[in-house]
Amino acid sequence: QLLQDILVLNQINEAPNTIKMEPVHLNSIIENVLRDVEFNIQEKKITVDTSFGGDIWLKGNQMLVYSIFRNLIDNTIAYAGEDVKINIALTGEDAKFYYFSFSDNGKGVEAEHLPYLFDRFYRVDSGRSRKTGGSGLGLSIVKNAVEIHRGTISVQNKHTGGLEFILSFHK
Repeated sequence: QLLQDILVLNQINEAPNTIKMEPVHLNSIIENVLRDVEFNIQEKKITVDTSFGGDIWLKGNQMLVYSIFRNLIDNTIAYAGEDVKINIALTGEDAKFYYFSFSDNGKGVEAEHLPYLFDRFYRVDSGRSRKTGGSGLGLSIVKNAVEIHRGTISVQNKHTGGLEFILSFHK
């Protein structure tokens, strides 16, 4: 997994012009991610709600958009705890961008860690990360993949608990 993550990051960083962009159906990608992690979600008693208000089509790379949401969900599964609710919602759009929120009501992280969550190999709790098998590259891949799509991503703790990632994707 570590080698795969490094290869994805290298392709994004060193050869972004080789990444094929085409119309991708975000709703289908999210459904595929949820199907692929169904066992882990059930095991941790996690529920996922999506709210897009219809079909969302992006000009993007199917594999990278999948990787964005897969890594976000994998992190929630690994670190947020049990009986957690994930919300993935379209929060707005304008002529150029779609805006999304990916949030959970889990444990969150201490505020001093937030600025570093997208750094390569950064771990909030290195001991726990090793036990769960993470490479420390997932959120770095997320950030780089969002930027390849000419979007932005940020993260904050929710006042009710958990994390919220705010994403934008160029249409």
